[in-house]
Amino acid sequence: MSVPLDRRQVLRGAVLLGGAAAAGGLGAATGAAPAFAAPAGFPSYRYIGTPFTKANLRYNPTNELIFPCIRGVSDKVSTALARYYLYYAPHDAPGGICLAYGNSLGGQFTEYPNNPIIANVWSPHYSVSHVSSPHVIWDATARQFYLYFHGENTTTRMAWSNDGIHFNYYGRVLHTGVIPGSTETSYARVFEHSVAGLGNKYIMLFMGVTNGTRKIFWGWSSTGKTFQFDPTPLVTPGPDGQVDIAAPTFVTRNGTAYVIYHGNGGNMFITEVGPNLDREIHLGVFHYAMTGAPDNGRSAAASFGSQDGVQYMFYEAGQRLHSTIAVARAV
Repeated sequence: MSVPLDRRQVLRGAVLLGGAAAAGGLGAATGAAPAFAAPAGFPSYRYIGTPFTKANLRYNPTNELIFPCIRGVSDKVSTALARYYLYYAPHDAPGGICLAYGNSLGGQFTEYPNNPIIANVWSPHYSVSHVSSPHVIWDATARQFYLYFHGENTTTRMAWSNDGIHFNYYGRVLHTGVIPGSTETSYARVFEHSVAGLGNKYIMLFMGVTNGTRKIFWGWSSTGKTFQFDPTPLVTPGPDGQVDIAAPTFVTRNGTAYVIYHGNGGNMFITEVGPNLDREIHLGVFHYAMTGAPDNGRSAAASFGSQDGVQYMFYEAGQRLHSTIAVARAV
């Protein structure tokens, strides 16, 4: 990568492939893609079903659902509705941050009856065309959930909650002004990961649009609320044969660090960025989209979790404007 070494600080952190997952309505994986050896020793994942039937949802204004985020909550909230919360959202206006909950990787998820839990108008804080792309973390020190979401696509916002359902608005945490020349900064995900020399607790990965193409950028924070950002792309699309890449996930394994993301061609890719985030070693396809339903040639926005030692991947399945949430299991 062209970024000088001293602009990338040493990363030391935990693998983020575990923690919490759940899926429901999981029947036979008809048409599932065959297993293959994923790069860098990661498992491959095979589609097993969907966590709910999209057509049966009470809140579904656009018939497009994106950006799943799966979290275990029963060990954090005594009044939790179930063991696992699944956050997701429609994309186009009006969007809306939504919640479903379930107890088992083999069971149905139930739609929260008062969706959306965050809407595109939150007086007096903002009024935008849409809000989307939820990502939730748990801050153990504050004993609070932090929820990141975009609206408009130039702005990422944060809200906090004690129960993972009812949120209080904090404010903007990312906008195009922090990346010179950018026209969009969204689809942000935050991970607990300390960086030597920065005094931080969290890093943020997000999509930024510069010179007409989508790339992956990063920032860091000690609080999860106020971030500093590197203006140089962390991962670029060209080496993958893509024009645009988005929805990054940060994982560590075997003493190094990786970013998993999707490309405009429909598959998910993986790039080693290294423990110092000073590398850009493109390793190829991490997960191939199925040609049949529900992927229909596109899989995106992976959110990983595990239960009883079995790893799962929740993801966005289907072409733009028609996508839903799907689940795959490690094989």
